[in-house]
Amino acid sequence: MTETLFLTSDAVDDLATPAEYVDAVREGYRQRGEGAPAHPRSKFLRADPAGMFTSYAAILPETGAMGGYMYSAGFGAGDGWFMTPLFDADSGAPLALLDGASMNPFKTGAAGAVGVDELARDDADTLAIIGSGAQARGQLHATATVRDFTEVRVYSPTPENREAFAADFDDTLAADVHAVDSSTAAVADADVVITATQASEPVVDGDDIAPGTHITAMGQYSADARELDTDTIANATYVPDLRERATFDAGSFMQALEAGAITEDHVHAELGEVVAGNAPGRTSDDEITVFDSGGTGIETVAAAYLLYERASERGLGQTIEFAPASEALTGN
Repeated sequence: MTETLFLTSDAVDDLATPAEYVDAVREGYRQRGEGAPAHPRSKFLRADPAGMFTSYAAILPETGAMGGYMYSAGFGAGDGWFMTPLFDADSGAPLALLDGASMNPFKTGAAGAVGVDELARDDADTLAIIGSGAQARGQLHATATVRDFTEVRVYSPTPENREAFAADFDDTLAADVHAVDSSTAAVADADVVITATQASEPVVDGDDIAPGTHITAMGQYSADARELDTDTIANATYVPDLRERATFDAGSFMQALEAGAITEDHVHAELGEVVAGNAPGRTSDDEITVFDSGGTGIETVAAAYLLYERASERGLGQTIEFAPASEALTGN
């Protein structure tokens, strides 16, 4: 039998700071840039009851961990559950099983922040956020650790949501965080734009994007999801989390491809290739860059292992037992 650590969402809450998530995820993408295995999500849909079951995984050999996410959303309960199995990449034994819900905005936000750090101008100090939900919060928590923003503008369609979001972060960040009443007002002359929505139509107009802007789009991980318009994709240096994702479920890229505005060669590089120094990031101050972050096992494994180490150091969680196949796979 092998003892495996089980960590509830409460157990891992507050175990790591946003900056520590960013450091762990950056290291994960560096390993991916050196050849660590990862693939886009598998997505299974059911119509009645309506729901989606998703999984994705990665191996981070230098971290010594592998695993990913399996989660359900919708179905009869109309809710979601995030299960994160984590294995030792050397022995193959199960290290931990995490309730991955509370870490989700932070690990996803960390991936976005790594994209900002690699692709935004060094002097970027104005940030626009489209969206005000949990994922937008995670993006801001993490991105605020990689640039010294003086102004953050937030827009979402519901006034009370964007106002509450702005008030929360205005109290905790050094930047002036305030709500605006349109996406146009948010992105005007912004140095960094983050889209964190569930939109099926573009949430920003490419004509409003100033030269030199970096955009992190994290809500377009299905063919019919689209946060960015064709012009924005076509005019940008385009960097996805995984190259394979660009033509698999990166909705904005796929629709620009279908419109004939780009070819598959429009993918500049994967984020990991840029982090590892195997491909250039931004090369000029007036370049528009896009990081398309649809969610991968890379940031999931990196974040989960960080939390596993912290919990182990502090004696948190409880152990459960798994039987190895050599003992249990008998057919008896």
